Amino acid sequence: MKIICIGRNYASHIEELKNERPSEPVIFLKPDTAILPFKAPFIIPEFSNEIHHEVEILVKISKVGKYIDEKFAHKYYDEIGLGIDFTARDLQNKLKEKGLPWEKSKAFDGSAIIGDFLPKNSFTSLENINFELTNNGKSVQKGNTSQMLWKIDELISYVSQYFTLKKGDIIFTGTPEGVAKVSEKDVLEGFINDKKLFSLHIK
Repeated sequence: MKIICIGRNYASHIEELKNERPSEPVIFLKPDTAILPFKAPFIIPEFSNEIHHEVEILVKISKVGKYIDEKFAHKYYDEIGLGIDFTARDLQNKLKEKGLPWEKSKAFDGSAIIGDFLPKNSFTSLENINFELTNNGKSVQKGNTSQMLWKIDELISYVSQYFTLKKGDIIFTGTPEGVAKVSEKDVLEGFINDKKLFSLHIK
């Protein structure tokens, strides 16, 4: 399986990092070794002093697809989840300054937190899903899928032009504003429509 991540999909996040607004989705990949084992703590890696949390809506692909028309994209997933794309922001900034790829800052071991998934049909509208991340009980990131520059079906269609989607692949759909540094002893909890989908300890 592969993890396909979408960058710069919320205008508020683009603004907070002072990035240029893209004309098409920004895509990067994480290997399966980036997935943090279930119930394991996240250990801050020694190569970064600025690990940022980025909470994101996840989509789990349910069947193989290539060159998927947007109007048929809804047939390629049955579950919606929540996760975190951890980013070594200090390392990422150095790489971006040199025009180098982001992988070391985005795809390191344990950088992908995958919480529980919910049936797609349990949502009234996939374009109106509230989600939130708390740190030590305090809300730090809030978003709604209506704020996405590219919606879920658009992303699936776009990504499939470049990569064959396979059953079990997971798409991270982008993060809203509020990304911030994590510290030892933090406890991060993620919610979709007030339902907790993960709890994570930082060490």
